[in-house]
Amino acid sequence: MNSTKNTTTPRLEINTTKITHNAIELKKLYGSGGIGIIAVTKGVCGDPVIVDALLKSGITMLADSRISNIRRMRNAGNEAQYMLLRTPLLSQIDDVISYTDISLNSELSVIKALSKIALKQKKIHKIVLMVELGDLREGILPTDLDEIVQLVIKLDGIDIVGIGANLACLSGIKPDKQKMDYLSSLAINLKTKFGLKLEIVSGGNSANYTWFKSTENIGRINSFRLGESIYLGCETLYREPIPGLFTDAFRLVTEVIESKIKPSIPDGEIGQDAFGHVPSIQDKGDRLRSILAIGKQDVSIADLRPLDDIEIIASGSDHLVVDASNVNLKVGDNVAFQLNYGALISAMVSPYIAKVYIS
Repeated sequence: MNSTKNTTTPRLEINTTKITHNAIELKKLYGSGGIGIIAVTKGVCGDPVIVDALLKSGITMLADSRISNIRRMRNAGNEAQYMLLRTPLLSQIDDVISYTDISLNSELSVIKALSKIALKQKKIHKIVLMVELGDLREGILPTDLDEIVQLVIKLDGIDIVGIGANLACLSGIKPDKQKMDYLSSLAINLKTKFGLKLEIVSGGNSANYTWFKSTENIGRINSFRLGESIYLGCETLYREPIPGLFTDAFRLVTEVIESKIKPSIPDGEIGQDAFGHVPSIQDKGDRLRSILAIGKQDVSIADLRPLDDIEIIASGSDHLVVDASNVNLKVGDNVAFQLNYGALISAMVSPYIAKVYIS
């Protein structure tokens, strides 16, 4: 907490040097096991300054779920291979072929559409077939994989360069030894049956850290898609910090607009708040209640972690109320927070939060 005059708030302070460091260390870590890194840029909206920090680490492939972000990165002159991280929209097939080098796929109708436009644009579009391993997000059922491959290899303009899986995102299913061994066996089967070399066998994301550190055999897994561990320095099964990484490459700073001693219990009959919830409030007596100029319209409040000894009490669309009795906040003071992934992605997309780069 500090007093700062004439400084824009709220602001997201982004330390690009720490991002580069984290990417370098993760490249070393996973590279020691023969696993390459694809940097995921969706959480930072394809921000060209952050992308430049990633490329300085030696990463050569960037992955994003949105064509608009990939277009933004390409237009900024960031030279890399670009992967579409989400199954292509049929309405965006032309742009997928125009702006991406490779895409993740699980729908035959979409792959056929990619083939048609790739031929029209006189290109070969690379694809990774996503396999459903239990998290119940995207993926071809393993029992259908051979049939899909048999049909796709007949399509012109399409090159199957890999298979992959997504775990721990939707249902929290861990990428453990059983899951990774099974993905490896599917890759071996596709090489044996169809002669596919599969330069990419993508085992997953930042949640794969625990498996990697404990496994004695990585099998055919040779690629991870990493976002949160690069930006926030942690693995994503338990949100434990990864040794040697910075966990504070991003910091959210906002400003105190009111600070008064008030009762902790409101006066009157309690109904629903602005968001349709009935508050549950504990009586702590009179406390120093400070209001910060940020709210749910700006960032995911539940994913903020105060760096000062304050307690988040409640938030509206544009106000955040904290108990500041232990730090005696004053109007005009700046208050800083570390961010979990939910806060990072909401802060990055918010037009109300200034982005300030530090190196």
